[in-house]
Amino acid sequence: MEGRRWEEMEEDCLVNIFRRLSLVDLTVAAPSVCRSWRKASLDPLCWRVLDFRGMDFMPWSDLSKSLAARLSVRRPSFTGLLKLAAARSKGTARELRFPRVFGASLRDLVYASDACPRLKVVVLPRLLSAEETHIPEIVGKWKELERLEMESKPSSFLELVKQISLNCKRFSGLAMSGSIKIEDVSAIVDYLPRIKNLRLHDSYLPKEKLLAILSGSRELEKLSVTDCIGFEADEEILHKASGLEAFEYEGSKLADDLGYETDECDPLYVHVV
Repeated sequence: MEGRRWEEMEEDCLVNIFRRLSLVDLTVAAPSVCRSWRKASLDPLCWRVLDFRGMDFMPWSDLSKSLAARLSVRRPSFTGLLKLAAARSKGTARELRFPRVFGASLRDLVYASDACPRLKVVVLPRLLSAEETHIPEIVGKWKELERLEMESKPSSFLELVKQISLNCKRFSGLAMSGSIKIEDVSAIVDYLPRIKNLRLHDSYLPKEKLLAILSGSRELEKLSVTDCIGFEADEEILHKASGLEAFEYEGSKLADDLGYETDECDPLYVHVV
């Protein structure tokens, strides 16, 4: 390859490089260099990981300005970029991470469930409370789903776990925050018996609920309960967790800084730090 120019590289080599680029670079930068780069950037292998986290779709953002210039659209949006990325993946996308803040809607989630049927990892967007009832049906469409991450526990969590149990036979990882009730623990233990990685960070998690998870989830390998309220990692808890590959509990404590030991101040408690 010595003496050859970048644009003269074999297409499969370019694809192998481009699949490591961010969506922004893949959409805006790489296709602008030359025809061979543009052709390589359109290969579905480059669009298997659709990570929109950290993207700012506000009209005045640098991202929006770049997309407007490159795609010749007046007002770039998350919906537009999602549809472009899904189309270029041609149904082969394996990971989808929605923006953390603004941009995604229930309609986008429904679209993704149809356009990206083979997803293995999904990070859900923040939805309105009234829209959370749709989550179980949507997630149940991803038959190959292995890991699901949510910013907070949805009101439809119990039904969601049932749908995962029925439809997602390879499911093994869950991450969320919220007030963990006994019915939530029972659902995780009963409907997700093969779960290996569980993250309940920034949650209200009483000691008895934590012990029930440790006792009931027999195939659990990694448990993260950092920055939780409701327990201190005493000898009993550490003994129960000793068989795990990883047990993370840093920052967790019995009561918050205001002295609360329960979630009575907010039934949907989500700890903010």
